[in-house]
Amino acid sequence: MDEAENSLTMDVICELSVIAPCFNEEQSLSEFHRRTRFACENLGVVNYEIVLVDDGSRDGTWQIIEDLTSIDCHVVGIKLMRNHGHQLAVTAGLAASRGERVLLIDADLQDPPELLPDMWELMDRGADVVYGQRKSREGETLFKRVTASIFYRFLARATDVQIPLDTGDFRLMSRQIVDMLNVMPERQRFIRGMISWIGGRQVPLPYDRKPRVAGATKYPLKKMILFAIDAFTSFSIMPLRIAFWFGMLFTIVAFLVLCYALTQWWLGGTVIGWTSLTAAVALFSGVQLAVLGVIGEYLGRLVQEAKGRPLYLVENVIGKSVGKRVYRSTRPTVHIALGAGRISP
Repeated sequence: MDEAENSLTMDVICELSVIAPCFNEEQSLSEFHRRTRFACENLGVVNYEIVLVDDGSRDGTWQIIEDLTSIDCHVVGIKLMRNHGHQLAVTAGLAASRGERVLLIDADLQDPPELLPDMWELMDRGADVVYGQRKSREGETLFKRVTASIFYRFLARATDVQIPLDTGDFRLMSRQIVDMLNVMPERQRFIRGMISWIGGRQVPLPYDRKPRVAGATKYPLKKMILFAIDAFTSFSIMPLRIAFWFGMLFTIVAFLVLCYALTQWWLGGTVIGWTSLTAAVALFSGVQLAVLGVIGEYLGRLVQEAKGRPLYLVENVIGKSVGKRVYRSTRPTVHIALGAGRISP
């Protein structure tokens, strides 16, 4: 297999691609389409596409996407076989994008598409990436705002990559950045960190994040915790270092306790009884299990990467411009027969 077949290739035939992952967004999708289309036309971009990725929705999201593709030639719908998660849905959209510039945005309208002209202007000045940086987070609980602030700041200290504070995946990117991102094969994806790792000229656009237009958040506490774990294990080995230093610390403590017990025995004193011994054993055992858990977290991710399974599976692709779309990838994705709108064997 030659080198060309090992990389993503596509015909870039439009000025802008808007990528929006959708999971149970039937209540906001029509409004998202209206506002996004208005933003593109207000910018003066005629040749653009809005790529809506249905990430295994259980409501009427896909039906709405089908309706939108029938009335708007700019809309492309991609339906994944099941729910793969936000980051892989974004990955599927990026792999299908054709634009010279690509906008990542969520369909819940917390990130307003009306900021596209400001982002476009900054890119005209030479930026490779223009990312939205949140000044405020309306409609979110105090707990989520506080934990998000702590997460971003702790992540910034734990990694060698300079990941901007208080940013999500809302950003405008050049085709060069998108092509580089598309050939990065890792499964546990933290896309905003991966984009920061690529480098180039990346500039912020401060904005106030709005409440959801409709529906409930798709990131409950459990998903937030898993997302944070993915971020840390993808871009930092600090947890492993902390585990190492914990092991060293408690090894020293255990050695000092042993020296104390031997000294007491040698001098004929009373050695502390079974209660304190049991407490010490329980403490050291807990630390050992915690350290093994951290190591296991990293090892589990290595196992997942080694399997080499596709990052996502595409069930269907629809849209009036699908027949003109040409792309292929032998990276860990699934080939899509775009003319038929089905996955190929």
